[in-house]
Amino acid sequence: MEIKLTTLEIRTILQGCQHTLRLVGSSRDYRKIQSSEYFSTSNDVVLNDAFNILGEVVDAIDEVEQFSQQGESSHGAGN
Repeated sequence: MEIKLTTLEIRTILQGCQHTLRLVGSSRDYRKIQSSEYFSTSNDVVLNDAFNILGEVVDAIDEVEQFSQQGESSHGAGN
């Protein structure tokens, strides 16, 4: 089963995830957990890294959209 999402829906979901990560990361309990000497991830990543990665993905989607729109307008100009 394939889930069909528009680009706007994808962008909105990713930005919502970013917002959620920001909320979690700003909580006192999470900061306490992350600062524990026992907190460890296999690649030394932290929640803020995930936030930044989602931002990069959203930016890449925006770039694809811009190029797609430019391509459509240049093809339509010749008609």
